[in-house]
Amino acid sequence: MPYFHILRMEPLRVSLVDMNNGVANEAIRCFRRLLTAFVSRVRAANPRLTVHLDHVQPRNLGEVPSRQVDLFVSSGGPGSPHDGWDQPWCTAYRRFLDWTMEAAAHRPEAPPAGFLVCHSYEIAVQHFEFAHMRQRKDLKFAIFPAYVSAEGRKAPFLAPFDDRLFIWEHRQWQAVEMDARRVAAQGGALLATESRPGKSDKGQALLAFRFGPGLDGTQFHPEADRAGVLAWIDRPEHAEALRDAYGHSLYDRMMRTLADPTRLARTFALLIPGWLTDRFNRLAAVRGLHPIPPPVQSMEEFEERALAS
Repeated sequence: MPYFHILRMEPLRVSLVDMNNGVANEAIRCFRRLLTAFVSRVRAANPRLTVHLDHVQPRNLGEVPSRQVDLFVSSGGPGSPHDGWDQPWCTAYRRFLDWTMEAAAHRPEAPPAGFLVCHSYEIAVQHFEFAHMRQRKDLKFAIFPAYVSAEGRKAPFLAPFDDRLFIWEHRQWQAVEMDARRVAAQGGALLATESRPGKSDKGQALLAFRFGPGLDGTQFHPEADRAGVLAWIDRPEHAEALRDAYGHSLYDRMMRTLADPTRLARTFALLIPGWLTDRFNRLAAVRGLHPIPPPVQSMEEFEERALAS
């Protein structure tokens, strides 16, 4: 009688770590769009694969991401990066970041991996002592360029942008005064800056880091889509503040930028989806799964909700 050995396929575990402290916002909608699209691409290539996608809220609910997670994206959120530093939720979150790094170092062939955005990035910068988090004199908000470092151009999720990409910024804090020795000792790297390398004319912020094995992050919001930006700008007090801070000409240029496929739409389409693709394909090679192709940019997807509303 023939014997059939049926292999049990290990599920893929993906987590959205929501650092918004229970405050409703457009970012979580954007992250859900990106993660849902990623899961669809993975399932299309691997129909038998089970994918678990969960939503964890550390700040308001005290939830801790599972240590069975394969890939996670950790969001921005309101307030100072010093808020709640020694509270249980934050110490548990920082231990989770340590675990991610340690697990990635011990399992380099198929490590867990996380992408940290804004508030999460700021916590990691302080926790790993890569730089100082300083409060700005004023809020920086709008669409601006960011400049990719030589090391950043080696990162698969930043390589498509060459030396510059356009980003949505909304921050009162910034990472400055990098500790290069600390970064190097941890296997990290500076990936993007506010000004071109060697200059500080546009600001001194350190906008993206590889924190080490398994952890990357950005100060800016690569999840921002057109609908999310418009939802913020369409509030009269925000539009007025933007014009007061940067003038009518920048406001008009920013509105035109939203229709430019080479600018914010490209960042939305390629950065986080590119990171997810790269990290999944590393796991796929070890687990015997089919890899997924690089993400493809679509202006229709970038504008999807705005067109529907």
